[in-house]
Amino acid sequence: MHDPLNLHPTPTVPEGAALAPEVGIVARERLAAARVLVVGDVMLDRYWFGDVNRISPEAPVPVVLVQKQEDRLGGAANVARNAAALGAQAGLLCVVGHDEPGERVVQLLGDSGVAPHLERDPELPTTIKLRVLSRQQQLLRVDFERAPAHEALLAGLARYDALLPTHDVILMSDYAKGGLTHVTKMIEKARAAGKPVLVDPKGDDWERYRGATLITPNRAELREVVGQWKSEADLLARVTKLRAELELKALLLTRSEEGMTLFSDEGILHASAVAREVYDVSGAGDTVIATLAVMIGAGLPLDEAVTLANRAAGIVVAKLGTATVDYDELFH
Repeated sequence: MHDPLNLHPTPTVPEGAALAPEVGIVARERLAAARVLVVGDVMLDRYWFGDVNRISPEAPVPVVLVQKQEDRLGGAANVARNAAALGAQAGLLCVVGHDEPGERVVQLLGDSGVAPHLERDPELPTTIKLRVLSRQQQLLRVDFERAPAHEALLAGLARYDALLPTHDVILMSDYAKGGLTHVTKMIEKARAAGKPVLVDPKGDDWERYRGATLITPNRAELREVVGQWKSEADLLARVTKLRAELELKALLLTRSEEGMTLFSDEGILHASAVAREVYDVSGAGDTVIATLAVMIGAGLPLDEAVTLANRAAGIVVAKLGTATVDYDELFH
């Protein structure tokens, strides 16, 4: 973008890295043809908004008078919602409970244009992240969660086999809730079918993601696996070793205010962060990997997909809560 006043000076680029390319407008029709299957842990993000005017007589805690409730899709469901918001054909494979939050997830998926492929586990409480807020400040978060039953996960694996041929890109969204117990098998099957697999990782056991096409950790997640790096050269050495050990074609490191860096056989590619006011980074990783999947599904090369994912991240962090970026915002 032309910047005659130099309001956005060029940020530092890691040594030896090429800059991500400029990308023009991609036709809506190309994105509409992309078929993305998201697999992973789904949760309902439930928000209670209210006023605090007094302290409880029972304990030294604030009393919140709840005036508004809002439900949003969380976890893998937010990833699928992001893909659908860009105009792609998004499907979601996951396990939810036979309960009110599970029905709410189904309803919100329908509203978002995501095709639901849900296994229902009657014994499973659907994962809920309940946040209590007053005056835009989060006072409390309450989590309800349990790992799905083995039978439901096996049924999901069988359904995955049926869905694989009708999708272009497979996206694994791991939130360590047990929904991706069979992720290694799923990656092997996708690889055998010639489908690219993108993984948003969790935890320090990345052996389970062996053979993935692209993995998208943030700095803290990568540090947990390769340790603290002392320089860009040290980082490159650690990532190169990791990619070789796990047979990963590429790794995209999201670096918050420093943008994102792609490590692949073609070398290092860096996309500088889009300078704008940051309100909320929650869900930004979901937007990044969903945008990557849609663009790869639409046939764009990986370097251009990274540019657009970086642009989408810059837009979504200026919004409150888990949010999406639509076609018009991305190609404004």
